[in-house]
Amino acid sequence: MDRLLPLAKEVGDKLIARGETVGVSESSSGGLISAALLAVPGASRYYRGGGVIYAPNAFRGLMGLSRDDIEGMRSSTEPYARLLAKTMRGKLRTSWGLCETGASGPSGSGYGDAAGHTCVAVSSVRDGELFELSRTLETGLNDREENMWLFAREALALLNEVLD
Repeated sequence: MDRLLPLAKEVGDKLIARGETVGVSESSSGGLISAALLAVPGASRYYRGGGVIYAPNAFRGLMGLSRDDIEGMRSSTEPYARLLAKTMRGKLRTSWGLCETGASGPSGSGYGDAAGHTCVAVSSVRDGELFELSRTLETGLNDREENMWLFAREALALLNEVLD
């Protein structure tokens, strides 16, 4: 956890200073994003909840999304990450939604993504307008645990950057 704590603390401090909150949807990071945010003292002031949305039953059951909601999308893509970030933000009524969706390895996904592929996204409302930002990380690694740490770091880094 020491690998993520400094960044999570920076994110937490910014959210507290802004009086804002976050909800997290993650898959291949396996809960590391939420764990890092919750390891920071004072997390209850900004962290509202999250879920490891790992399989179709999770996006249907926990996120309340149907096949129609994701028509034309698939897991581990930027549009899908933006949708889950937005959905989590709405479900938890937070200032920010944060999502990570990828393939940690050691093999790639059933969609053809290589191990080490993830997409991260944030969603918020700024000046009454929807604000979304996403990006893709390709680590080139098939080390499952290392990818999980790198995916969590990438998601936290994206949120940290947009909070500046």
